[in-house]
This record gives sequence, structure tokens and C-alpha cells, in this order.
Amino acid sequence: MESISLLLGEALSPYQVTLTPSGLHGECRVTLKNASGITVVEREFNQAQLTDKRSLTDVVDGLHRDVLIAEGRLEPCVIAALRNVAQDRLLASRN
Repeated sequence: MESISLLLGEALSPYQVTLTPSGLHGECRVTLKNASGITVVEREFNQAQLTDKRSLTDVVDGLHRDVLIAEGRLEPCVIAALRNVAQDRLLASRN
């Protein structure tokens, strides 16, 4: 678990990352704090998501996106629009 915490800390720098056990089914709480010590994002993940390399990449991407949203640097509607464009391109390339 310590190595996962270190990996998350490196990937999400400059935020302070805390990883704590939570829940009855092996969930883990990931907390990101800014330089002032204020919690920016706090999420719970299944421990399996943190031990699988592909899933861990998705977790980091999701946390990075959540930080951008929490700090007002990215609006959720922009994410939805980008996903729709990507999906439209995928469907167009199949035809």
C-alpha cells in the first residue's frame, strides 16, 4: 500500500496524497491536499483499482480531472462535450 501511495504522490504532485483504508470491502480513501493543507479532492476506490496498473492509470487520470474541476480550471460540461466529440469520431471512423 505504501508503494501505491508513493506512486500516487509522484503522479499527482504538487498535491499531498494520503491513502487510508476505508469501508468493509477493502475500499481505500484517497485524499489530495494543496500546499495550504486544504482538501481539494477526496475519493474512495476499490483496492483492486489501485493494485492493477491499468486501473491505477485510470484512477490517476480521474483524480487529475477532479482536481481541475475542483479548482475551477475545467467545467464538467466541457468534459461531456469532449467525450461526445470523441465518441462521434469513433462512430464515424467505423462507418
